Amino acid sequence: MLGLGADRLRADMNRLLALLFHQGVLDEQFLQLQQLQDETSPNFVYEVVTIFFNESEKLLRNLRELLLDKEFSDYKKIGIHLNQFMGSSSSIGAKRVRNVCVAFRAASEQNNRAGCLRALELLEHEYCYLKNKLHELFQIEQQRAMAAAVRYPIQD
Repeated sequence: MLGLGADRLRADMNRLLALLFHQGVLDEQFLQLQQLQDETSPNFVYEVVTIFFNESEKLLRNLRELLLDKEFSDYKKIGIHLNQFMGSSSSIGAKRVRNVCVAFRAASEQNNRAGCLRALELLEHEYCYLKNKLHELFQIEQQRAMAAAVRYPIQD
């Protein structure tokens, strides 16, 4: 008999995912990513999302450095970083992050430094929210997997 805690944790995961979809944080691409995970690669989603987080940290740092440089005028560089960010956020289903990137790119195409700074602040906020919620999801998943592995003796 599987531990009852695993069922409760599965329900917690489903509630958190439903919230993230309802808030528009995630889209169906995240579900497609989950479908690629199986017994042969049980940590697939975690590994892909971790790569996304690592690359995103670099992109955010580069964007901030570019915009804080008083001599900055190369908005095409910002566009290149944002295209990378949009592609990677789309690939994991990070809908709100991708949408902020779109608005950020529009400001950069207009050479609007103040708009870019506001968009960067919003992007950092959305990224942190996504990262915190996905870490929460992965923690619940890890607890669920551990609870499911615990077998209780059947009482007669």
